[in-house]
Amino acid sequence: MKTVTILGSTGSIGKQTLEVIRKLDLEYELTALTANSNVEVLAAQVREFKPKFAVLMNEEAASELKYKLSDLETKVLTGKEGLIRAATVDQVDLVINSVVGAAGLMPTLEAIEAGKDIGLANKETLVVAGELVMAKAKENGVQILPIDSEHNAVFQALAGEDREVIEKIILTASGGPFRGSTKQELADVTVEEALDHPNWDMGGKITIDSATLMNKGLEVIEARWLFDVEFTDIEVVVHPQSIIHSLVQFKDTSIIAELGLPDMKVPIQYVLTYPQRQENNLERLNLAEVGRLDFEEPDRELFPCLDYAYQAGELGGTMPAVLNAANEVAVARFLAGKLKFIEIPKVIKRVMEQHQIVESPNLTEILAADSWARTQGEKEVEAFC
Repeated sequence: MKTVTILGSTGSIGKQTLEVIRKLDLEYELTALTANSNVEVLAAQVREFKPKFAVLMNEEAASELKYKLSDLETKVLTGKEGLIRAATVDQVDLVINSVVGAAGLMPTLEAIEAGKDIGLANKETLVVAGELVMAKAKENGVQILPIDSEHNAVFQALAGEDREVIEKIILTASGGPFRGSTKQELADVTVEEALDHPNWDMGGKITIDSATLMNKGLEVIEARWLFDVEFTDIEVVVHPQSIIHSLVQFKDTSIIAELGLPDMKVPIQYVLTYPQRQENNLERLNLAEVGRLDFEEPDRELFPCLDYAYQAGELGGTMPAVLNAANEVAVARFLAGKLKFIEIPKVIKRVMEQHQIVESPNLTEILAADSWARTQGEKEVEAFC
């Protein structure tokens, strides 16, 4: 029996992870479930799965949860300390990190130090501190198992292959809800329109990132560290059907791809059962019904966030952390109605232009850059208001 902690259990990936465990009747013990402030959903999850620990980042919400669960033995914790405690419990084999944003970095590092394998759905962990995280994983003999559909596809395509024979990794992008739009059309985009993803059911922040193509840019940086390839060997192609989740091209010209219907439960299950595969009752892909698979170059002029991510990754040092923090600020302000959709990349660019890069940063320097970029990002947002 494997024991699992889910960081971010009330979000999209967290809920789907619990659904996979529930439907497959897997022999898993859930040791800890965590959330930001969603008391009602977390309380229901705790009553069903009865973990040893439940964590809410919000202290007031944690007090409410403790009252609601007073008849259970589950211990309610709060804040960053509670999150790290959940990620490092002695009995845990696998930590699923689906926390949104850079907040997922510290519990990932602590879990790695504690020798836990990581099911990673928090791409920002590797964007912000990829070199540091992968070095720690190697040092502690920890596996980083990617849950993002694109990286999970590459992970599967590389099974048993020598990394030296990789020519390039090809990440696919749906193109988001505004594929084929004009600048004039993007000027009046509403939050509701940006959240209407054509293929995937994701959380709000990730959905907006998909609409700006920043999500794909962050995935490029993540892929560089996960698979130890150069940025010049990572390509992005728009594939609107989202059937091919990503591909690997080898030096003999062979290309291996992972295909399937757009359903995050598939990569989640693969991580949960790895290295085995297990039968499920999810809908099967019927290629004859799909009929055609289309591909096109991303519109880098209309969606410059993709290039900003490449630039940040190639510059290295603290710049990826700055890119990520500025993006988180801009997206949050857009979702709050304080910033226009087309202003998101403008905020990111301005913050990046003002940053003095620290090369080969330690954790303290990475966190300082993150904090600076958030403060500067807020100033840039105000300039648009």
